[in-house]
Amino acid sequence: MDTIFALATAQGKAGVAVIRVSGPLALAAGERLCGGDLPARGTSLRILKDESGDRLDEALVLCFTAPNSFTGENTVEFQTHGSTAVVSAVLDSLARIEGLRMAEPGEFTRRALENGNLDLAQVEGLADLIDAETEAQRKQAQVILAGGLGKLAESWREKLIRAASLIEVTIDFADEEVPVDVTPEVSNLLADVQAGLESETAGVKIAERIRSGFEVAIVGAPNVGKSTLLNALAGRQAAITSEFAGTTRDIIEVRMDLGGLPVTLLDTAGLRETEDHVEGIGIALARQRAEDADLRVFLAEDHELLDVEMRAGDIRLRPKADLRMDQANAVSGRSGQGVDHLIDHISSVLKTRSAQAGIATRARHRDAMLSAQISLTEAQDILKRGPEFYDIAAEEMRSAIRALEMLVGRIGVENLLDEIFSSFCLGK
Repeated sequence: MDTIFALATAQGKAGVAVIRVSGPLALAAGERLCGGDLPARGTSLRILKDESGDRLDEALVLCFTAPNSFTGENTVEFQTHGSTAVVSAVLDSLARIEGLRMAEPGEFTRRALENGNLDLAQVEGLADLIDAETEAQRKQAQVILAGGLGKLAESWREKLIRAASLIEVTIDFADEEVPVDVTPEVSNLLADVQAGLESETAGVKIAERIRSGFEVAIVGAPNVGKSTLLNALAGRQAAITSEFAGTTRDIIEVRMDLGGLPVTLLDTAGLRETEDHVEGIGIALARQRAEDADLRVFLAEDHELLDVEMRAGDIRLRPKADLRMDQANAVSGRSGQGVDHLIDHISSVLKTRSAQAGIATRARHRDAMLSAQISLTEAQDILKRGPEFYDIAAEEMRSAIRALEMLVGRIGVENLLDEIFSSFCLGK
């Protein structure tokens, strides 16, 4: 396998830059730049020199011998001063060493997967952690990166292997009298795994929202203050406002952190009948985005009929509180009346929903778990037909086991790897 190297920290000026080298020639490359032997483990402060003996920089050098490294290979990291000139000089010197090449995006993490240091779910958790913008996203990614989903999948897998082995023993001794009926234990094992899969699958949608962001749509008739409210919530002039109805014709999106949760606020076109073709397109889009949103904030009078049906958790407020004598259940983006309460209300609703999130966070996870559930349902039905069908039931159990192995990337995911690792930076 090639020895690879890359800058592991962000491009540009910084106090410190980390340059990572991994592979069979990593230690030799470290010795060459440091001009002498490296410590077998731990750190050392060394002067880095190029092939001509000219000083490159003074750096802290960390050595990790296989398999005790992130990649599972011999690894050397140089913590240099973070100027672009220093980083370029060190990378150029590494590039001139025979047998070394620049890493491809995500290649360090891919080697960690191939060497068994991470499973595929942990790789996805690492990608989510790098992209995390809110506290909820950080916590969720840390659970995956720590192996939470892999441990759960392995516990299910062990139970299914136990169930399949019990059935297969019965098949092997079909012509003999088996002293114990294993069907109750097998049924209990399958039911236990099925219940766990159903619970985890139910939480995937919310977990996906924590990862990608909840959508909250502000909905109402034209000129009720939707854009003004969006600007107040965002704390900036995100949408154009005017006294003329129909100003907003497209969806305005503002990304926010509300109580540690990622939220995208949507300002939609005012809902009304119109003969203006362009405005009509905006209104149709507004209706669709409102239907798809996780939560809707309706600005409407108490007696006003809504064009979009309210769902559980949706919020209905009276608009333009600053122009009312009675400000109960009203909000105003212009004066700020009720805005803080609205933010707290939105955060409370979304936090309550977030409590239902599972460990699995992606559509791929859900698909694998649903596949396992289908196989387990078939296995349970077949078991009820009697011992002459046990071989078919055992095959359904093995299908469920394979689905769980796909969940953590043990089998059948090679076509996904290039897409997953392309989102990583060179040094990861």
